[in-house]
Amino acid sequence: MEYSEAIQMLYKQAPMFSHVGKSGYKEGLENTICIDTYYHRPHENYPTIHVAGTNGKGSTSHLIASVLQSAGLKVGLYTSPHLVDFAERIRVNGKNIDHGYVAKFIDDAQELILKVQPSFFEITTSLAFCYFRDMNVDVAVVEVGLGGRLDCTNVINPLVSVITNISLEHTDLLGDTVEKIAYQKAGIIKAGVPVVVGERDEFTFPVFSREAERVGADIIEYWTGEVPESELSGDHQRLNERTAYMALKTVSSRFGITDENIRDGFSHVVALTGLMGRWQSFSVLTANGRGQRVICDVGHNAACLRVDVAQLSHESYRTLRVVFGVVADKDYNAMVKVMPRDGIYYFVQAAIPRALDGLTLCRAGNEVGLHGDFCGSVREGLESALADSVEGDLILVCGSNFVVSEIIECISGEVV
Repeated sequence: MEYSEAIQMLYKQAPMFSHVGKSGYKEGLENTICIDTYYHRPHENYPTIHVAGTNGKGSTSHLIASVLQSAGLKVGLYTSPHLVDFAERIRVNGKNIDHGYVAKFIDDAQELILKVQPSFFEITTSLAFCYFRDMNVDVAVVEVGLGGRLDCTNVINPLVSVITNISLEHTDLLGDTVEKIAYQKAGIIKAGVPVVVGERDEFTFPVFSREAERVGADIIEYWTGEVPESELSGDHQRLNERTAYMALKTVSSRFGITDENIRDGFSHVVALTGLMGRWQSFSVLTANGRGQRVICDVGHNAACLRVDVAQLSHESYRTLRVVFGVVADKDYNAMVKVMPRDGIYYFVQAAIPRALDGLTLCRAGNEVGLHGDFCGSVREGLESALADSVEGDLILVCGSNFVVSEIIECISGEVV
């Protein structure tokens, strides 16, 4: 079986939540435990670090992995979703999982998949755990897929649990208040395992405190002192850096992590781990050969977009042009309300079933004062923005991982 065939088969047999939404989500750990037992609990062969949260868990996971690599360790990193290639989800020391390994695993798992009927994330989590075992990693950083308590990654017993922050997300699955969502995230807190809480919120912190006391775990709040600044742009990354710093300090004696390792890992996180899509800047050639600056950020809810808008205050530009698309199960009305009114918008619809109809998004944006039109596909939105731009303009791409994914696939030019 070829890699492309295996991935298409996996998409067909185990629909991906990120593409199809709620129908691709399976609540509970029954399938996970069954599959985990079938593969002889591969995650028990190496120590792990578990990272949950609404926003920032991807960046935090990459920062932790980068520092561990800088300390000379062989590091597995499991994150989602991917932007361009499925293999991005599973990395060892920044290198994507081998395509041949994926193809063989999926081919060998056909009988199991037909019997258990797992979700996409359930089978790929086992793929990641098996790959890390077979690659003999020293440690694996594992990002929660959705929630925490019933997420299939929650079979691991980590050295430290990390919860970045909480805001409203997936309310149809996780609950309609931040306290209910915090309860789901708090499910990764385990007996005797320290938990780093990245943000002290009056509504969610008591939820974490109660759970930690119930199971017998120590809460460690993020570091309030000085920490090295990473190469990741955006004021919100300063909080992620502090959260990662405390998680690393918690396991520093286990792995011999030094302050120099932290500085080096933070300052080279993109090169060491392959992180993409976090306020990432590109120079894209226009039709007349001019390099146009394009910034991509995977911010995909109102809380993320507020951060993006704040970050714009640090950028210089003549006219802001925004290529903007979202998925249907997000609160798009809240999202458009936080976007800047002085931009020109190119509303788009990503090429996935879960994408919100672009005309609906356009109407919602226009109603709150966002000026722009529905352009069709993501590529068409980018092409329109490039055609309209003049020297000094800035194109911002945001609203969905899938919009950023398509932009990165079709972009030309060099990263600046």
